[in-house]
This record gives sequence, C-alpha cells and structure tokens, in this order.
Amino acid sequence: MPTAHRTPRFDLQAHSTFSDGELEPAAVVEAAAAAGVELLALTDHDTVAGVGAALAAGALSGVTVLPAVEISAVDLDRQAPCELHVLGYRIDHDLPWVRQELERYVEDRKQRTLRMAEALKELGFALEERLLEERIAAGRSIGRVHVAQAAIAHPANADRLAREGIEDMGDLIRAYLVEGKPAFRIRQTPTIAEAVEMIHRAGGIAVWAHPFWDFSEPQEVVETIDRFKALGIDGVEAFYLTHTEEQTAVIVERCRKHGLLMTGSTDFHGPKNSLFNSFLGFQTFGFSPVLGDLVP
Repeated sequence: MPTAHRTPRFDLQAHSTFSDGELEPAAVVEAAAAAGVELLALTDHDTVAGVGAALAAGALSGVTVLPAVEISAVDLDRQAPCELHVLGYRIDHDLPWVRQELERYVEDRKQRTLRMAEALKELGFALEERLLEERIAAGRSIGRVHVAQAAIAHPANADRLAREGIEDMGDLIRAYLVEGKPAFRIRQTPTIAEAVEMIHRAGGIAVWAHPFWDFSEPQEVVETIDRFKALGIDGVEAFYLTHTEEQTAVIVERCRKHGLLMTGSTDFHGPKNSLFNSFLGFQTFGFSPVLGDLVP
C-alpha cells in the first residue's frame, strides 16, 4: 500500500470494456495489482460506468483506485480544430448530473463513430456491423477501435488489408481513422473549456493527456499548455509510454513554470493490444512526478 513518505507506484490511465479496453474493470485492477501498481485510475472514455466495479476490486487487491474519466474534447482555439483528451481525476462519479453530462458526451461519441463507419463504407470497406450493434444494445460506448474491429473482422476486406499492410486494428486506425486520414470525423462536443469546467464542478482534477501523442512539435505543446492553463487545467500527463526524454523535458519545464501537476501512465488497454498492453511502462527520465491531491 502507498505510504506518506514516498510516491506510490502509479499508472493513471487505463481502459476497460466500458470503452475501448479488452478487460472488465475488475480484471484491469487485478492486472495492475499483479504488475505492482499501487495507485491506479480507470479512465474509460466519456463514461464512469466501470468505476464502481474498479473501486470494489481495488479494495480487495490493495490497489488505491481513483474515480476517473477520459473526456474527448474539441480544441476550437486553433486554425484547424482538433480532438484532444482531458483526464478527470477524483470526480464525484455518483452525482446524477455527472452521469447525465457524460451520457451526452457518449451520444456525441457514438454519432461521430457512426459517421466514421459510414465513411469507411464509402471508401469500399465492408463492416461486421453486428459488433457495433451489440455494444450499442448493451449500453456500452463505441469508438474508432470498434469500427476498426468491425472492418478487420469482415472477410471481404482480407485481400485489401493485406495489400495495404494492415494487420490489426491499430494499423487500420492509423491509416484511416485519425486526423488527416480519409475516414476521420471530428466530435462536436464538449470543448476543452467545457470539459475542464465539468471536471471541476464534479470536484475533480483536470489533466491534459499525452500531449506528444497528439502533437509532434514542442512549440505547439508549449503553446497549448499555456492556453489550457488559462482555461484552468490542473496538470499534464508528462510521463507517457511513447514520450521521449526530450519531449518529457519540454512538458516538465512548462509545468514547473505554471505550477501544474505532472502525472504519467502506460494507457493500458489490454494484454492483446499491440502497444498499450502492460502497466508501469512509462519513464520519468529522472524527473520527479507531481501528483498533489491525486495521492490519498
């Protein structure tokens, strides 16, 4: 268990079957415990439906689990609006209005995802649409990973996928479903400002997720941190599985200037994920995390 004298072994982003992860919430917590994680956040996209199960599993396994969510939000204050992610930690996930607001975000996410599915079909892909329909019928969110799964699963696409060198869902997402690719469609709501305000109103802590996953230029990351600080963001995910030492140093320097928290994660999605398949895989490169009130 964490002590007051040291920073606990933390991994503050993980996903379950309630969004785009492979495991049920309790199994996510069990996997984290087995890896030696002491402080964990279940951060499903736009939903807190799995938080209760994760908290219960944490109590049994000795892992401190933070109630959390990862909100996909639109950054409008750019020449070309883009979608970024804001992590909301320690939110009061049982508040009815919180769940209602997240349901509104999930509906927008669903409609965006269905637009991407239609775009793939217009590009000549066949989809195993029952995979999407079953999740919707079960009340679970859908995202681009599920659209990719539906395309990979359809046998009619096999020859095309082989020709294009697409071997798994990640390959298809990168080829067709990210910004700048032909089947990408942007969300409509919420904005970054709305996401930060919602997290704060729910008693939570707002952190910008994986900056260098979305941007490659250090100056763009620095300017975005400055803008988000003005919107009330509380921290930045400085330590991330794909961040280099140089990228991490850029974030750390800016966070120190603004007095922001500096968190980290391996962004666990499940043992079969090609990249996000373990815990405690990020590096701090000798920099000290600043978790503040995220540590009990």
